[in-house]
Amino acid sequence: MKKLNQVKIVVFVYWFLLVYIIAALVWWFIALQQQNIQMMEYKLEELKHDDIHFIRKTEEIHLEAKRKTAQYIGEGSTFLLLIIVGAVFVYRAVRRQFKLQQQQQNFMMAVTHELKTPIAVAKLNLETLQRYKLDEDKRQKMLQSALSETNRLNTLASNILVSSQLEGGNYYLSKENLDLSALVIASAKDYQQRFPEKKWQVNVHPDISVKGDTLLLQMLVNNLIENAIKYSPKQSQITIKLKKENNSNSVLYVKDEGPGIPADEKKKIFEKFYRVGNESTRSAQGTGLGLYLCKKIAKDHNASIGVTDNSPSGSIFTVTF
Repeated sequence: MKKLNQVKIVVFVYWFLLVYIIAALVWWFIALQQQNIQMMEYKLEELKHDDIHFIRKTEEIHLEAKRKTAQYIGEGSTFLLLIIVGAVFVYRAVRRQFKLQQQQQNFMMAVTHELKTPIAVAKLNLETLQRYKLDEDKRQKMLQSALSETNRLNTLASNILVSSQLEGGNYYLSKENLDLSALVIASAKDYQQRFPEKKWQVNVHPDISVKGDTLLLQMLVNNLIENAIKYSPKQSQITIKLKKENNSNSVLYVKDEGPGIPADEKKKIFEKFYRVGNESTRSAQGTGLGLYLCKKIAKDHNASIGVTDNSPSGSIFTVTF
């Protein structure tokens, strides 16, 4: 609430100063124009009617007054245009900064939650294993749960680290021929083991190779699968497909049966820190970095990424190499 009031004060001051500057410009134009008319009248009064050049001098005085008026209009219009362009630029920059600040604040809240939850779950499981003697089946389940939460922490740390390195230009992007089919199959198997309650449909054409960075492409695939899991009901199906199209393009599809993404937010979801909905209403975990990284990784590999609606519900993320 305090930050919202500060924003309102800044916006009010901004618009007040802008209106004041424009009003001052208009006032100076009126004052200069009145002075111009007054000077013209003084000069006309000084003329003698019996002067043989009276008509010519009168026309020159009127012409000079018109030139002054045109000069004031031209200079005033130029200043007004510069003020408006500058005001629009400043307004957009400030608005973008406030939006980024709000997104960063939401990101910090999300990261805090994302860190605390898996740490608490893993700690509780390990403490339970330490205090009690459980049968092997329960023991394995708790170990699997702790391992799953550790993987979540690892994914979060990797996303933050790689995002920072890519933006800072500190990440060396290696381009090597790699087996994309094997990479996708390995990721799919890992998530099938971690989330056995999901229905999985995996269809990967063999021997599809691309030139790229193994770590980044692995992160791209993992983030898309994580996103599908995150926004899907527990018993829903997740589809992963990789195939050749038009004998040249390799296309990866990741489909879910979640609530889907509104049409006006389909482009925004690839922005940094952006998440569908707002922090008070959304329940799915996340930091807003996953899809942003997917977009950046795809671009660095000369690939395109997009999202369409799945039928009857859900989303289809498509990466075309």
